[in-house]
Amino acid sequence: MLEAIIGSAIFSYGVMSGLHALLNKRDPRSTLGWLVICVLVPGVGATLYWLFGVNRIQTRARRWQRHGRFTPAAERSYGDAEVPLAIVHPERAETMSALVRISERVTRRPLLRGNTVEPLHNGEQAYPLMLDAIGDAEESIYLCTYLFDTDDKGREFIDALGASAARGVDVRILVDAIGERYARPTASKLLRGRTGVKVARFLPLTPSLRGLRVNLRNHRKLLIVDSQVGFTGGMNIGQRHMVEDESNKRRTVDLHFRLTGPVIYALEDIFFEDWFFATGQEPDWGKGAIEDIAATGEAMCRAISDGPNEDYEVLTWILVGALSVARERIQIMTPYFIPSRELISALNAAVLRGVQVDIILPAKNNLPFVAWATQDMLGDVIQYGIRVHYQPPPFDHTKLFIVDRFYVLLGSANLDPRSLRLNFEFNLEVYDSALANRLSSHFDRVMARSTLVTEEQLARRNIAIKFRDSVAKLFSPYL
Repeated sequence: MLEAIIGSAIFSYGVMSGLHALLNKRDPRSTLGWLVICVLVPGVGATLYWLFGVNRIQTRARRWQRHGRFTPAAERSYGDAEVPLAIVHPERAETMSALVRISERVTRRPLLRGNTVEPLHNGEQAYPLMLDAIGDAEESIYLCTYLFDTDDKGREFIDALGASAARGVDVRILVDAIGERYARPTASKLLRGRTGVKVARFLPLTPSLRGLRVNLRNHRKLLIVDSQVGFTGGMNIGQRHMVEDESNKRRTVDLHFRLTGPVIYALEDIFFEDWFFATGQEPDWGKGAIEDIAATGEAMCRAISDGPNEDYEVLTWILVGALSVARERIQIMTPYFIPSRELISALNAAVLRGVQVDIILPAKNNLPFVAWATQDMLGDVIQYGIRVHYQPPPFDHTKLFIVDRFYVLLGSANLDPRSLRLNFEFNLEVYDSALANRLSSHFDRVMARSTLVTEEQLARRNIAIKFRDSVAKLFSPYL
């Protein structure tokens, strides 16, 4: 009798868990997977579902927004900086208006004019400017990063941040609790030894349900100094990005960007939402106003925060929207490329409309499993005329998305499920011909020394390689 009761309880537990997955999961493949696990592994499968399959990550900022206790960025006053694209670029309004509307609806953030976006290549260009800004800070330094190495370059940043805090500057550092563990000792441990530095860790591993979220990481890279200058892009902090040193065994090419103008206000919004989530400390919105941030250039920018806490698949929708408005050329550079079926369809639709589509990937990836999964799906990508190019080493971590030499999407997100579904990411969309032309020329220089991937090359893989690649693709949602 006892065995029957226990068996019935376990069965009911599995059924209840499967029904929850059926009613709440939006991806049918994920739904089917959890249903199978709940049925085939009684009790254990259902427990795994409640631990890892249910998204409980909803930032306190978003909860407070819904209850009117936390002022969302979209409802704050951006003054004269918030202006329609048609006023600044009337010649582009017809083709880009649909994309502008999509981005406005899903991001809750305005498109701001009057900005300057300066590309910085590798640590050689980015780090000196970042360190100078930290050293010259008078009021505040806000830094968010995924990897914070504690090698020579990382300790140089730690020393600079500590020195600024000692001068009375408000220094707040948010590091991802998993990302920082790639270095020993961790950056947060070293930073806590510096007087005045405030340090928080994003989703540290704890016995709580929220603390078990190994996959949901803060992948954003933000540095904001004195509400006047900001830095963002794909670059972490560490010696790996010093690529001119050929003795550096982990050389990693990347692009970072220096920002000035009203968009700095939006970067601060996003940093403080993350800080609030990690610490519970309410943002002090009264410290500055957008009127204090002067226009510095012609770029129109919109800050995009994306993560599993959002109601929409923000970046996916914006990417599909951008692909749909392209008329001439799409240029994509990314280190990790495992596109969803929606993105593959949108890319193929663009090339069938006559748009030239070029994608640059690393010839040698630092994550072999990702490269194998990518290789398995490249046939679907190139069959209608999309051109994929393999770039020779050193490994290039750059993320670029350029449309018609006018629209640029830059930031921390890769084109893979981890970035588009699991990570907290920060991207910036920029409407600016000068920046787009500059980055497009850089793209073409890289493409000129890259190798075109052909269907024949993919077909020549032996059966063992094809099997390996297919197995890797099965795990692509978590690579």
